[in-house]
Amino acid sequence: MTTSLDDFAELVRSRRTQMLVDRDREVPTELIEQLCELGTWAPNHKKTWPWKFAIVTGYGRARLGEAFVDDMCEQAVGDEGKRAKTMTKYTRTPASLVVGCAPHDHPTFHEENRDAVSAAIQNILLGATAAGLSSFWSTAPIIDSPRALELCGFEPDDRILGIIYLGWPNGSVETPERPEPLVRHIAD
Repeated sequence: MTTSLDDFAELVRSRRTQMLVDRDREVPTELIEQLCELGTWAPNHKKTWPWKFAIVTGYGRARLGEAFVDDMCEQAVGDEGKRAKTMTKYTRTPASLVVGCAPHDHPTFHEENRDAVSAAIQNILLGATAAGLSSFWSTAPIIDSPRALELCGFEPDDRILGIIYLGWPNGSVETPERPEPLVRHIAD
């Protein structure tokens, strides 16, 4: 099966970062697992397969917030307002996908792992759009939160590179303006 560049461009341009979702409509676990599988097709130079995924739904979303807040308090990260927001923010959508990244002893490969996981996240976001889901890629308040890593079943030296909020849209946002890309042509 081949997709035209125009069809792919339409998908890319239609993706929006937004959380205007039906909070009561669950996102099937099987669909999120499909999105994770798409993530594993991201380029990975040294074939280290560094991505890790944890699907968080139901009460697990509040538990994720509690795990982060406990570590934020212990590490003196953020103020009371940020901690209060973190406590409930993962309940804003029916599902959250925590995306982790395995470390590497070699500094270059360590960074390449991060890049591979970021590419995996883009695959997931595009897949979510194709499936009709709204998505929002968020940064964890602490990327090496011991309690959140443990809750997700990740290793203590992993990093959390993103939390993707997922839900069925019940609203839309305007297309943001994009600057023209700066492209240089270098030839003979």
